[in-house]
Amino acid sequence: MVHLANDWDNILRDEWSKPYYLKLREFLKTEFKTRTIYPNMHDIFNSLKLAPFDNVKVVILGQDPYINPGEAHGLAFSVQRGAKIPPSLKNIFKELVDDVSIVAPSHGCLEDWAQQGVLLLNTVLTVRAGQSKSHAGKGWEEFTSHIIKKLDDRETPIVFMLWGRDACAKQELVKNPQHLVLTAAHPSPLAGGRFFGCKHFSKANEFLAKQGLTQVNWQI
Repeated sequence: MVHLANDWDNILRDEWSKPYYLKLREFLKTEFKTRTIYPNMHDIFNSLKLAPFDNVKVVILGQDPYINPGEAHGLAFSVQRGAKIPPSLKNIFKELVDDVSIVAPSHGCLEDWAQQGVLLLNTVLTVRAGQSKSHAGKGWEEFTSHIIKKLDDRETPIVFMLWGRDACAKQELVKNPQHLVLTAAHPSPLAGGRFFGCKHFSKANEFLAKQGLTQVNWQI
């Protein structure tokens, strides 16, 4: 049983005992014993721990964790303090500077966003070192789809920012019209040219303001 110490515990209480999750759990036990896995097992659910269900106002959905040492810590696109800013996050910061005129951040830790209600969620929450998408198809996709469905059921409007093919595939899960869904290419160097100009950060804040909700301070 996972304990998140906030309202996600109640939202997800039945999920931990479902056959797919029990199978995923056994897979992860073996992986952590025999491989180098990111993030640390104690950080896997940091996105949920830092952004309680009732606080979520924006969901940023990515692919899977960073594959290099000292980077992934359970928040999509974020890296631990002291880590070099990865190329995908550099592109995110470039879009931020162009979109909402912030000062380019000097570090890549996005915990401040999470604490404001930005759920930094990957579609897959773990990965083998050096092997992108190595934990795809093991059950995480069902788990994160359940999270999105639960958020979609909320009456309070949410902005869903879906980046990349895997994230955009979740668009069909957001059915309620009070929410805003924004899609874009993944901010990696391979697709960064198609990510630039999406203006998701200003669009999100404009939407939140229209709903009478507090905007996100994107400056970190």
